[in-house]
Amino acid sequence: MSFSFDGREIPAEPGQSIGAALIAAGHRSWRTTRHGGAPRGLFCGIGVCFDCLLTVNGRPNVRACLEQSRPGDDVRTQEGAGRDDFAR
Repeated sequence: MSFSFDGREIPAEPGQSIGAALIAAGHRSWRTTRHGGAPRGLFCGIGVCFDCLLTVNGRPNVRACLEQSRPGDDVRTQEGAGRDDFAR
């Protein structure tokens, strides 16, 4: 199975988190901080911190370490606090 990450297909195993699949595919960061634009990715891996936030299917602030990957998901890099495009 696979999902889309910023327009590129990422392979994933059934039950694998999005964060684990991104790390396995060689991606180390997928978010930037609100202040300063510093890169962030998987840090704690257990949902305690918020470094691994990304946007999944238009929903911002999803923790990549906790979100199970699903076939066809549209996963995108998140900038700062993210935006909820469905709210518009």
